[in-house]
Amino acid sequence: MNTDLAQEAINEALKGNWGKALELNLHNLEKSPDDVATYNRIARAYAELGNLQKARVMCQKALALDPFNSIAIKSLEKWKGLKKTKGNGKSTVPFPNKPSNPQAFLEEPGKTKIVSLLYLGSPQVLAKLDAADEVHLDTHSHRVSITTLDNKYIGRLPDDLSAKLRHLVKEGNEYRVFIKSLATNEVKVFIREIKRAKKLTDIPSFQGEKIDYISFTPPELVHKKEEISEEVMSDEE
Repeated sequence: MNTDLAQEAINEALKGNWGKALELNLHNLEKSPDDVATYNRIARAYAELGNLQKARVMCQKALALDPFNSIAIKSLEKWKGLKKTKGNGKSTVPFPNKPSNPQAFLEEPGKTKIVSLLYLGSPQVLAKLDAADEVHLDTHSHRVSITTLDNKYIGRLPDDLSAKLRHLVKEGNEYRVFIKSLATNEVKVFIREIKRAKKLTDIPSFQGEKIDYISFTPPELVHKKEEISEEVMSDEE
């Protein structure tokens, strides 16, 4: 694989220039016909350009070289049943928009939460999502939706969480949201509080998970308890 050419292709993809990214990746494939990562990048570019048939072919070629390649497997799962996606060669928003700092996904009590979305959007929209893509928290009068950065509906937050976040956003809190994971009929998002209003200084955005503790008594203490009970009974007699 030509590392410089591959990086150039990745840079074009990050800017949303999928036509140029495809051209560079195809050129790189001529030099490295057995490079699985290049097949996956070509598949993604074809998908963004609306040609899912060729995208699937590229994934199959990646799997022929690496049968357990997770990227190709997940891509085929996302695109299953879809005939085509809309694409014009360049996204209106740089895509994928991913956090540059891996620490963005570190969980912090009260400040972060992983949530499964309800009432998922169209398969065409979901098919273009990847883990770590940044998405938008869209508050309405009675609900909170998650959309792509160019306002395509992805799903909704549960009602209880929606009610709380609507209030917190109205008071001045700010949040960033990223796709945490995708599976068949399931999308999870990672929500992070990035600004807390002064009046909400002591109010966490999210409650900590409740843990149910199970009482456990070591066997040696159980035996000791039985011995003590027998001694007490003897004394009473």
